[in-house]
Amino acid sequence: LYNQFQCYAVLEKYGLHNSLFRDTPGLLRAEHIHYDYKSLWSDLGQPPEVTQSTKKYIEHIEKIQDEAMKLYAHIYVRHMGDLSGGQMIKRKIPGAGTMYDFNFRYKDGDGSKKFQTIEEMKSALRLKVDSFQKYSDASTITENVNNVVYEARTCFNFATLLFKDIDKFINDNEKRFGDGTEK
Repeated sequence: LYNQFQCYAVLEKYGLHNSLFRDTPGLLRAEHIHYDYKSLWSDLGQPPEVTQSTKKYIEHIEKIQDEAMKLYAHIYVRHMGDLSGGQMIKRKIPGAGTMYDFNFRYKDGDGSKKFQTIEEMKSALRLKVDSFQKYSDASTITENVNNVVYEARTCFNFATLLFKDIDKFINDNEKRFGDGTEK
């Protein structure tokens, strides 16, 4: 969770800077992930190691910090996953799992606006991605779609690397975190 928190914190920092959560403020996850981490980690004064994949992800996000379309591809992948599979995962993980709790109500500048369901929140995410697909001429469509697809794949690759890092850490520390038996 600590490494997930690092990834979401940097992504959401630049997403907020680029006003990418204006229509979906209930999507922000970093604070919730941090809460879950604090409730499960016994020694907050000595946090877990930040993995290489997390460091590289942070570097990548910092490189694209002013490219809203690319940042939103990452927001879409991570947050859509939380809205989808995260609801199933929540029932299987230790702790409160607040990172998978979503507040569907918020106020926008013109009054009250709310999402009634996870599906409505997902639709808002899809609409935001679609909003990046408005072009002045058809010649830029392929390039812009390719940028979004490339960044989405990049996000998936970083997430996969983090899970591999976590799996290696658990395997390397089997006796500390597992049942203590050799397998």
